[in-house]
Amino acid sequence: MAHKSSEGRIKELAGRLRPGPGFWTLQRHSNAVRYLLAVVLSLLVGCLLFLQQGENPLYATYVMFQGGLANIVNIGTSIRWATPCLIAGAAVVIAFLSGFQNMGIEGQMLVGALAAGIVGYKVSLPHIPHLLLCFLAAGLAGALYALLPALMRLYLNISELLVTIMLNFIAEFGTYYIVYWILMGGTRSNTGAAAIKTEDILESAEMGTLIKGTTASTAFLFGLILLVVLQVVYKRTVIGYEAVQIGQNMEYARAGGVNVVKRFFQIFLCSGFVAGLCGGMEVCGSYHYFLANFPGNLGWEVFMVANAARYDPIALIFISCIWGVMKSGSLQLERVTTLTRYSVNIIQMLFILFVAVDYVGLYQKYKDRARVRREKKPAAKEGNQA
Repeated sequence: MAHKSSEGRIKELAGRLRPGPGFWTLQRHSNAVRYLLAVVLSLLVGCLLFLQQGENPLYATYVMFQGGLANIVNIGTSIRWATPCLIAGAAVVIAFLSGFQNMGIEGQMLVGALAAGIVGYKVSLPHIPHLLLCFLAAGLAGALYALLPALMRLYLNISELLVTIMLNFIAEFGTYYIVYWILMGGTRSNTGAAAIKTEDILESAEMGTLIKGTTASTAFLFGLILLVVLQVVYKRTVIGYEAVQIGQNMEYARAGGVNVVKRFFQIFLCSGFVAGLCGGMEVCGSYHYFLANFPGNLGWEVFMVANAARYDPIALIFISCIWGVMKSGSLQLERVTTLTRYSVNIIQMLFILFVAVDYVGLYQKYKDRARVRREKKPAAKEGNQA
């Protein structure tokens, strides 16, 4: 009975605090302005960068977008690079919307990818069961790797920010050790390749290709569905409201009848599960083997992308797609001009900086100051006349 009354109080409070439709309309317009201006400003600065390096800025910009959108193959490459931003970005959203700083996404991706890679080539099953087993292994590996920082935060009051960052390095070198010294026996592969990788997964463990001739997989569709589900959960359900309240103020949430310990573990382990699942889908969908330290900077890129979207699941879809187009375009730019992909990396970073600016807020502040100045002028004239 107590549980029902607590849940009723939470629903009532959530209803009172829910903004009206006018708020969401203003927010959508504000987001559209931010994204549009961020793209324009980052491209303008990018053109100056291209010009400084001796390239025609208009041609270089054309080549960059051509590389991401010119044909179905290029679109597939853009989708391939947007996919991990969608899924790993969802893991970031789950944690950060709830106020938990899970900076261990990269480490959880690595252990999840290794688990999927091992199951992918050591276990032989029909296609669907094999694929599901790979995903389950990847998700559980990521969740278990997120368990330690969750325990230390809850019972020892040690910041999960510090613990998860340190665990990233342990995952990087730990997975390298397991692959090279245990799975590969301390020797290079039979083909003589220098890559530190597992054997190729079986065909039954491979995900379907979304666009033929590219590495874009059906993981992209999963990422879209996952983010839509998160949008509904956080905006429309009591569970989502509780999650946000725990992150903002644990004691307040506890006083409101929320089972803080239970909900905390659910949120943190769910974030780790999704991060591990992202690693597994990278293995089953794109690489088809586990490659040591395959994320590169991806673990940090997803934080920037999620932050640029302000942890909004729907906004994350658009930001991830823009990011994928830029990344695909950088490869084309490097092929047909004297520029390198790092020039586009700079534009990507500028885009993240510009999208973080609240342009509508700045404009509103400018209008308020102008109004105050206009109101002061008549008062000053009256004082002089007196």
